[in-house]
Amino acid sequence: QRREWNHDTQLDWQLLDNKPHAGMRRLVKDLNGLYQDTPALHQQDCEASGFEWIEVGDHAQSVYAYLRKSATAAAPVIVVCNFTPQPRDDYRVGVPDLGTYKQCFNTDAKIYGGSGRGNRRGIKAERVISQGRPFSMSFRLPPMTTLVLQRVD
Repeated sequence: QRREWNHDTQLDWQLLDNKPHAGMRRLVKDLNGLYQDTPALHQQDCEASGFEWIEVGDHAQSVYAYLRKSATAAAPVIVVCNFTPQPRDDYRVGVPDLGTYKQCFNTDAKIYGGSGRGNRRGIKAERVISQGRPFSMSFRLPPMTTLVLQRVD
């Protein structure tokens, strides 16, 4: 909005004609769809067992990572956030299982107005200890981005 909100008038809908505004609208729409379609993101919202930190101490790079878990045996979701304008190539996070992980959501996608950097192909977890976990994976973490990753095999 370019002006203060006024309950007597409608929103500035014409702003959606601008790419950045349209991208943000699309991002929120897609994020809501992901939340609704991914049980690990909503089933245990109010339960401690639905959340687990992976990385909370990487202050130097301003990166946080955590797991969200469903109430079923479905694979957990890994969320990784980069809060700096610096891309992190080969960023490593510990994961609960071996297998291939896919990028389900990338806030840096071009359709949202981002640069389009990310991980289009699957990411293979390796037997490399990281963050106290026996397995980990290394991937591209774009700047100012949140990635959502999930094991597919």
